[in-house]
Amino acid sequence: MSMKKPQVALYDPYLDTMGGGERHVLSILHVLEHERGFTPVIFWDQDLTEAIRDRLGLTFTKLEFRPDLFRGGATILEKIRSLKEFDSFIYVPDGSYFFSGARQNTVFCMVPDRKLYPASVTDRIKTANYRFIANSGFTSSWLARWGFRSTVLYPYLPEELISLSKTQPHKEKMILTVGRFFRHLHSKRQDIAIRSFRKLREKPEFSGYRFIMAGSVLPGDQDFLDELRTIAGNDPAIEFKVSISFPELLKLYEQAEYYWHYAGYGVDAEVNPQNTEHLGISPLEAMAAGCITCCYAAGGPTELIVNGKNGFLFTSHEELHREMLSLSDNRKHEIAEYARRFVRERFSYQHFAREVIHQFAPAT
Repeated sequence: MSMKKPQVALYDPYLDTMGGGERHVLSILHVLEHERGFTPVIFWDQDLTEAIRDRLGLTFTKLEFRPDLFRGGATILEKIRSLKEFDSFIYVPDGSYFFSGARQNTVFCMVPDRKLYPASVTDRIKTANYRFIANSGFTSSWLARWGFRSTVLYPYLPEELISLSKTQPHKEKMILTVGRFFRHLHSKRQDIAIRSFRKLREKPEFSGYRFIMAGSVLPGDQDFLDELRTIAGNDPAIEFKVSISFPELLKLYEQAEYYWHYAGYGVDAEVNPQNTEHLGISPLEAMAAGCITCCYAAGGPTELIVNGKNGFLFTSHEELHREMLSLSDNRKHEIAEYARRFVRERFSYQHFAREVIHQFAPAT
């Protein structure tokens, strides 16, 4: 008699944003399917298999979508019964909690926002059989402040990006920033970056550079993208690449000499940690591709960037521009090589898969 395949389920109310955080949590399902034979199930009212493949570069053998019972008015008992068949259930929280009948239950924490985590006695009871896993040390440290013990599971970078780190790509006079176009929470602050680029281009050394902004946009955020286009005006040196494919994004990383990440700019991280960058997957991708990666000094990037070694942390436009102007070709080469090694050693698929199996499917 054949044994029933193990199953893992995911409920992520933000799944359609298709950002770095979604790739991170979906990668857990991907490892469990390909390395341990799990059947992955996602609670979502639309089949997003093609979008996951095209925009996130993740291909599943058999990905099943089921109706979203969490926003569909299902009763407590219906939720418990529906989840009972699963060996593992992963929930990305939006602040609402529920009882789960799955054997193993995980709250996957991507955002250090107190409103998202159990506060009431009732929610504490509902999550008594859940454990907490964070996407970064930064997020985990805030969970600890609020009384939640968590482990950290860093993401991995696709082999296509890791492979870029084995060669010396040809770099163009180009600055790249990657991130969804939106103005709330941990906005990537492309508006600030555009103004910074214009000031930088006043320097003769950077007068011939282009500034590329790549990212997706949801219908509700179209007004912010329109605002950014207005700020950019008709400047031919500023380009928008909206909802491009994964291969197109790889090409941009390969071409860009510099990478900028302005998320968290001007935010007091002690007051509003949720408005900073929570990890920084796109900076890691840029580092893998040999870009000189420059991040605002707040949140997750502060645990990724060894300042002056594999990139730069800055607190103002002036500081960023000063660092860029000071770099010789030899220094840029040293930083790019250090960044490539850093990524290869810590963010490979093999390392991530070992951690996922340890956390979700240990040998019995």
